[in-house]
Amino acid sequence: MALDLDFSSHRKDLLAALGPNEAVLVFGASPKNRNGDADYRYRQDSDLFWLTGWEDPDAAVLIRHGEVPYTLFVAAKDPLREVWDGYRPGPTGACADFGADEAYEIAELPGELSRLLQGISQLHYAFAQDPDHDTMLMGAIARSRKAARRNGLSSPETFHHPSLLLHELRLRKNDREIMLLRDACEISAQAHRQAMADTKAGLNEFEIEACLLSVFQRSGSTGAGYTPIVAAGANGTTLHYMKNRAPLRAGQLLLVDAGCESGYYTADITRTWPVDGVFTPIQRRLYEWVLKAQLACIDKCRSGTSFDIIHETAIQVLTEGMVDLGLLEGPASERIEDETYKRYYMHGTSHWLGLDVHDVGVYGRDGNTRPLEPRM
Repeated sequence: MALDLDFSSHRKDLLAALGPNEAVLVFGASPKNRNGDADYRYRQDSDLFWLTGWEDPDAAVLIRHGEVPYTLFVAAKDPLREVWDGYRPGPTGACADFGADEAYEIAELPGELSRLLQGISQLHYAFAQDPDHDTMLMGAIARSRKAARRNGLSSPETFHHPSLLLHELRLRKNDREIMLLRDACEISAQAHRQAMADTKAGLNEFEIEACLLSVFQRSGSTGAGYTPIVAAGANGTTLHYMKNRAPLRAGQLLLVDAGCESGYYTADITRTWPVDGVFTPIQRRLYEWVLKAQLACIDKCRSGTSFDIIHETAIQVLTEGMVDLGLLEGPASERIEDETYKRYYMHGTSHWLGLDVHDVGVYGRDGNTRPLEPRM
C-alpha cells in the first residue's frame, strides 16, 4: 500500500491559490453505521486525505496564510479506546508524522477555531453537509466577530465551497499520483484477467467478485475503489447492478466493472466476456463494435480534445453498430438525431479518475465542455 505522497506539495499549491485573508476548513469523513453496532470499513474524506494523508476519523484541517499555515484537529490519545480501535497518533503524532504546524484534540476545535478565524474575511467551507459542523462553525464565527470588534481584526463574512479551489487542484495529478493511478490500473487488469480465467458455468457472480477482491487485497492495495459490479446475462443491462448473487449459465456474457485503489487512487475498468470462454457469432459482432468505439475514443483522448468530442465519437460508432446488428433501422445519422440510440446507450462516455472513482473537477465552462490538458 503506497501512501508516501508529498502532501506538503498539495498544501503549498492550495496556499498559492488562497488570498492573504482566506482560509480553508475541511472535515474528515464520519464513520458510517452498517447495522446494529457494526460500522462500514472506514475510508477518509478524499479532500482531507489529499491535504494531510490522515486516515483516521474525528479529524479536521484548517489551511491559511501566516506563521501557522497548517493546523490539524484529531482524536485525542486515549489508551482505553486504543485497546478497542487501535493506535491513535494524537496531536503529537499529527505534528511529528503528518507535518502539522499545530495540532489540537478535535474537542478543542470550537474554541480554537474562533481564534484562528480572526483576520480571515473569506472562508472556504462546505456548508449543509453536516448540520453539527455547521452549528459549531457558526458559533465559532460569532465569537470571532465579538473578538474582532475589540482587536480590529476581520472575521469571516464571505463563504465559498472548497471545491472551487481544492477540486481544480486535485484535477491535475503530479508524477506520484499518476504512478499510483497506473499501479491501480495494473492491479485491476490483473484481477480482470484472473476473473476471466476463473469464469465458468455453474459458478455464481459472487465467486467472481471474490476473485477480484482477492487479487486487490493480495496486492497490498487499499482495496476496491467502489463496489464491484459482476453481472451475468440480463443483469449486465443494469448500469449499477451490485447484488452479485446470480448463477453463471452457459451461453451468457459476464460483465465485470471493478477497479482497485492504490494509495487511495482508484482505477475503473469494465470488460465483458463469455461465460463459456468463446463468443457466439452475434456476441463477437457486438463485442467488436464496442471495441471499435473504445479504440476510436481512446484516439481522441489528447490535449485540446473535449469530453463532447469523445462522447460524440462513441455515439457515432455505437449507433453504426446498432444499425449493423439490426437493433435500429438506419441510417445512423437519423438515429443519432432522433436519439433513439439512447435505448441502448443512455449515459455519458467518460469521467475523471483520481481519489474518487468519479473524480472531482468540472467538466464544462460557459456552456461548453472544457478541453483536456496534460495531467488531467
